[in-house]
This record gives sequence, C-alpha cells and structure tokens, in this order.
Amino acid sequence: MRSVIIIFSCCIFFSGCKSQTKKPLAKKNNDTNTLLWQVSGKDLKNPSYLFGTFHLLCKDDIKFSEQLKSSLQSTDEVYMEMDMDDPSTMLSGLLYMNMKDGKKLKDLYTNDEYKKVESYFSDSLGMPMMMFQSIKPYFLVAMLYPKMMDCKTASGVEEELMSFAKENKKEIKGLETMQFQASVFDSIPYQWQAKELLKNIDSFSFYKKEFDTMVLEYKNQQLSAMEKLLAKSEFGSDKYEEILLTKRNINWISQLKSIMKKESVFVAVGAGHLVGEKGLLNLLRKEGYIVEPLNNK
Repeated sequence: MRSVIIIFSCCIFFSGCKSQTKKPLAKKNNDTNTLLWQVSGKDLKNPSYLFGTFHLLCKDDIKFSEQLKSSLQSTDEVYMEMDMDDPSTMLSGLLYMNMKDGKKLKDLYTNDEYKKVESYFSDSLGMPMMMFQSIKPYFLVAMLYPKMMDCKTASGVEEELMSFAKENKKEIKGLETMQFQASVFDSIPYQWQAKELLKNIDSFSFYKKEFDTMVLEYKNQQLSAMEKLLAKSEFGSDKYEEILLTKRNINWISQLKSIMKKESVFVAVGAGHLVGEKGLLNLLRKEGYIVEPLNNK
C-alpha cells in the first residue's frame, strides 16, 4: 500500500498537544531545488510549510535537516496524504484494496500471463499468488518496489516524519481517506493496471534503473530533475495524470486555503505533487500566497 500506500501515500504511517512556540528558522534558499518550502502572505497569521516526501527509501538514507525540524516544531499540526496515525485507516485499507464486483486477478490475464505473474510472486517475492487474487493490480505493483532497493531495511519518509511529529506532540491529520485513495484506483481500468503489473515484471531491470535514478534525484533534492524524469518516465503514468495528480492537488489546495488561515501547519506529501504547472507550489502562488524555498541541507 503506500502509492496507495507505497506509490501513493504508502501503506505505512502514524496526536497530542499543539506547540506553544512560533519561531521557525526561516533560512531562505536561492536554489529552488529543495524539498522544503514556506507558505506565507495573503490571509495567513503565521507561515505554513510544504515538504515533498518519497514513499519508500532505505532507512539510513532518511535524514531531516535542522531547518525541517524547526519548521515542523513551529507549527500547530501536521498534514499528510492520509491520517496514518489512525489505526482505522490501516484496517480499512485491507478492505478497500480489493477489486469491485468480485473481480479476480485471473480474470485480467491469459493463462500464460497469469502463470508468469504467479511464478514471479512465488519465486522472486516468496508470496503465494493465492493471497492476492482480489487485490487491485496497482497495489501489487507497489509490492515490487522493496525488491528494487539495495538495502535490507526500508522505510517511508512519512513514517519517519510521524515518529518525529509524535516526539514533538503534534497531531497528524490527513488530506484524504483510505477509501478515497482506493477509489482513485477503481477509476483506472483493472485491465490497464494488470498490464502495468506485467510490464513491471517483464522489464524489472529497466524499472529498477529508473527507480534508482529517481531516488538519487530525491536525495539530492533536485525537484527540476524529478519533474523531467516523471514527464518522460514510465513512472509518470501520464495516461491517468488527471486522476492521480491534478484533481487531487486541486482538492488539497481547496482544503489548505481554509486550514492555513486558521493555524500554521506542516504539510508532507509525495514530492511529485509539488512540481509542474498544476503542482502544489504553482497552485498556491496562483491563489496569492508567497511560496519560498528554504535551505534544507
């Protein structure tokens, strides 16, 4: 789960008193290649912050700058794609991962194609396909990502952020529900999803190279390079960009306009949502906010 819980908002994530201090270290950054941004101006009494996450990294690669820690500590609440601090979110995920109308994975493939997928999950992942007959294929694509990683211990940036937020007694909230995220994938034909799963299996080494490149650009905070990579990459899912990115970004902006007016918040969502003409950074500027890069080294 987590792009939908690894691809999405990943299947891993995590309330307390509000901070009484308001003293962020606003170190402005002339370089716009940063994952951390300050949102101010318009009708905001105090600034809020926007941070781009990556849903799955080697745990040792996840490190937070003093600027990021200070920014989060200065806010009242933390918002992520989903409220993964709520146990009901994870429990409902088990239900919403299933395809609708009793559809089964076998229904989406020829006999030979299904045998190939079944063999890959059994031999390469050590998972019997019998367990996943009703699961949306895109969720199964997410299960391939840990195998692309060159480390034994993986984690999500959101997961580590949640630990830090809990240490600082920050309440965590979600911009979406698990039900909504799962419904996004019901809007994408299961047949197409099944083809994507098979394509990932057939071209695993190619996708691993793309994944490695994306991880490197993220670690170096090269948002511009990530945007270009997503635009030309198979990871970009251009065919369903409107569903996966654009509509969700617009919905989040609508919520944040009201939320940020009332309180200062730290917003952490997938880095792919920040960039582009219809990305959060540009949409916030169009709404009249001042959106500035912060030094996140």
